Amino acid sequence: MLQSSSVAILSPEAIAAASRSADKLSLQNLQSKMKCDPESYEAELELIYKQFQSSLELFQQQAALSFNSLSGIGADPTVAKDLGERAMFLAHMTQFYPKHLSDFPKQLADLLRTTAKSLPSSLRCQIAQALILLINRKIVAIGETLALFMELQTLGDRTLRKLAYSHIVRFIQRMNKKHKDEAKNKPLQNVLFQMLQREEESIAKRSLVTLCDLHRRKVWSDDRTVNAICMACFHPSSRIMIAALSFLLDFEKIQDDDDSDAPTSEDEASTQQPHVILSREEVYKAHHKGTTASKKKKKAKLQRVIRSMKRQQRLDSEKTGPNYYSPLTKLKDPQGFGEKLFSRLQSCNERFEVKMMMLKVIARTIGLHQLILLNFYPFLQKYVQPHQRDVTNLLAAAVQACHDMVPPDAVEPLFKQIVNQFVHDRSRTEAIAVGLNVVREICLRMPLLMTEDLLQDLVLYKKSNEKAVSSAARSLITLFRELCPSLLVKKDRGRPTDPKARPKAYGEVNVAIDVPGAELLHQDDPDADDASDLESDGLSGSKGVVSDDEAGVDYSGDGNSMANSGGEDDMRNEDRAETEDEDEDEDGSMSGEESGEDEDSGDDEVDDKEELYSASESDNGDIKDDHKGEARKRKFADFDQQLDAANTSLRALKKLTAAKLEQSTEADDHIYSNEDFQRIKELQAKTKARTALTQHGLLKGSGSKSAAIKIPSSDQLSLKPVDPSKLEAHIRTKMTKEQRVALMKAGREERGEYKSRTAIKQNKKGGKSNRQKERNKVLPIAAKRAKVAKSKQEKKRKQMRSGKQFRGKKAWK
Repeated sequence: MLQSSSVAILSPEAIAAASRSADKLSLQNLQSKMKCDPESYEAELELIYKQFQSSLELFQQQAALSFNSLSGIGADPTVAKDLGERAMFLAHMTQFYPKHLSDFPKQLADLLRTTAKSLPSSLRCQIAQALILLINRKIVAIGETLALFMELQTLGDRTLRKLAYSHIVRFIQRMNKKHKDEAKNKPLQNVLFQMLQREEESIAKRSLVTLCDLHRRKVWSDDRTVNAICMACFHPSSRIMIAALSFLLDFEKIQDDDDSDAPTSEDEASTQQPHVILSREEVYKAHHKGTTASKKKKKAKLQRVIRSMKRQQRLDSEKTGPNYYSPLTKLKDPQGFGEKLFSRLQSCNERFEVKMMMLKVIARTIGLHQLILLNFYPFLQKYVQPHQRDVTNLLAAAVQACHDMVPPDAVEPLFKQIVNQFVHDRSRTEAIAVGLNVVREICLRMPLLMTEDLLQDLVLYKKSNEKAVSSAARSLITLFRELCPSLLVKKDRGRPTDPKARPKAYGEVNVAIDVPGAELLHQDDPDADDASDLESDGLSGSKGVVSDDEAGVDYSGDGNSMANSGGEDDMRNEDRAETEDEDEDEDGSMSGEESGEDEDSGDDEVDDKEELYSASESDNGDIKDDHKGEARKRKFADFDQQLDAANTSLRALKKLTAAKLEQSTEADDHIYSNEDFQRIKELQAKTKARTALTQHGLLKGSGSKSAAIKIPSSDQLSLKPVDPSKLEAHIRTKMTKEQRVALMKAGREERGEYKSRTAIKQNKKGGKSNRQKERNKVLPIAAKRAKVAKSKQEKKRKQMRSGKQFRGKKAWK
């Protein structure tokens, strides 16, 4: 049997029998000719197909006999080589002979499925390449061979693993390039999901790597893929769990220990580039200094720098901007996921790094979806110590897990332990700074945790000699100037935007009753500007009330409300208003007794004050004669005086009710056009730009201080991850001499070596300058005498001028 099968080779006699040239043809030449004329070479195709089958049978018999080295007979390498060459040849010809080679793709797949482990590495790669060629030409469906190629990656052959992995990823990427076809994607996803749930670590690992790569390339970014990756956190194998956790945390490429697709050190070095700083001097030099060629080079370098800055800014905005994306946002059951992962964290015996990864994922899930997991905060307490390993990452996870939907009583023990362990006089400077920064970040999310006594104790660290501690304490003061200035001592309050601001109570929600940004449109309106001018003079009517409400002025003490345009003028007269209020307490009490019987409407005191304040503005016709000059001077800064004036007038209350009814109907019936919404977007962009310029100190004006601090909303805080490095103390220290020299040399990269003018002239290439030529120029005798006489006259003039100079005598004698 072996001898008969080995005789069947492509010989010149066989070709001559088929009425062809008797010259010996290689498979490549025959392949090119058969593609040009397929019908004329059917006999050769059948002959080569029979040779492939005989070689396959011969190889299978050799594998069954399994010759070893003791018998002196080994596997014939020529048989494997011939089998691989004929397999590739037939794979190229299957497209032109579909009827003759209908069983060929199935034979290749069965060969890889049954004897892939025993095949030589070169033959295995050739057969895999032949099968990939058939899939790319759509002769074989990818769904039939996906499981086979996933299993081929687990054989330990690095070349084959790279070939099969790249084929799967690129084919699915090409399939979804124009549009995503769910009918084709769903069967492939089901195959990978089933492999991911298998207990075999190797096949589950390769399926997880494939899913993560496709999700990172935004090919499969649907909810099913994300939830399958998240469910890998509960896999029995710890390596699969660690890979899934690292993907969810960093959203970066999973680096396997033995994976050839992992990024090299050169790729990492290329991605970690320092931030590029562009100065005005460089821009000026690129456009105004130097020759045309040098300007061209400088402009090209400037464009490269600008592109680098834009790329860095884009990467930073993708990581930390409001459009930050995390796979955890697409969880179907985030509460169940967090509870299940937390229960595994409590019962697992993994190393500390793995527990930290699980802590971060749980905290990130709690922050993103605003979950309530009350047992998580006591679990963190046993790790909150200054000497704990990776304590900043632990504290960042604690900050991330805090949001306004968590009851303050559940977080209060953890909060107190952070203060007691980190912020005390015997603690190190770094620990105090980290503790104050963590307290600030937690209070930004849950302001109700802070008490007045604790805040005043923490604020005292502003007098510390350490820059890190004092800056952290001042940042805490700045935060509570906006959140709740009443908790601060009077000298630490400064000039807050809203002196009556208070944090929201637990469960309190602000409900929007108008179009967001509509107040900017009314402020930009020229009619509104005229009304504001009249209001500043104390002569505005009900329009002033409307503009105040639209501008978001809230006298109930909401922490998110902003002050109106006259807030700074009111603060300037704060001390004077307090003294006058003390003098008028008796008169105010008398008026309060007279009007007490008329004010039994059931509203609270804060709402009455707000209504009466607006009523005093709407009833300027009654009190204009008595208080016109004082209203112009103080711009309604004295709130209690206006309250007394309104209390004495019952007619003011009636007008107030009518004005409020008209105001509510006007606000409800107003319809904004597309131009209004476009204008609102433009004004919001201008406001953000003005705030950014103010924060960087590039904008100075009357309203710069009020716009310098902007407290983000709870949604923005939950979406943005907490950076542990920002909790540490980063104080700019004095640079050493080596650092200054390195910084100086960094700006002289394009400069050449320093040379004196003499050295440059000596090394100058080309002819002499005009001045050098004049020195060596041969002149006639008359010209030489004239030149000497001219120099003598010039010398004499200098002597005469120097003789008339002041020699020390007094000029007036």
